Amino acid sequence: MRMFVDVNAIYLHRDPVDFRQSINGLAVVVEHAMLLSPFSDALFVFCNKGRDKVKVLYWDKTGFCLWYKRLEQAKFKWPRQHHEGVMHLSADQWQWLLQGYDISKMRAHPPLSFNSCVV
Repeated sequence: MRMFVDVNAIYLHRDPVDFRQSINGLAVVVEHAMLLSPFSDALFVFCNKGRDKVKVLYWDKTGFCLWYKRLEQAKFKWPRQHHEGVMHLSADQWQWLLQGYDISKMRAHPPLSFNSCVV
């Protein structure tokens, strides 16, 4: 089963949401709280107050999809020390978050760009 379509962006909603909300409620959160279009090629990631559940909303060109993960014993290391309500995640950060790492403390090597091999 292919879980996600190709996405251009991954957005994390930092504040917990009421997990009784499903597709329609989360789409409204994307539009009104995150100020983004739920129809874009993006994943929209939400966490519950207990930080043991994650929902991901995305549009696959034919309808909305909702992916859900519940941890049995651990909690997600949800970023708290961020000044904005919405965080843009890299694909690596998204995988790190799902694997239980604190993405606010992890940093990948920065990409380098050179014009010449001569020093």
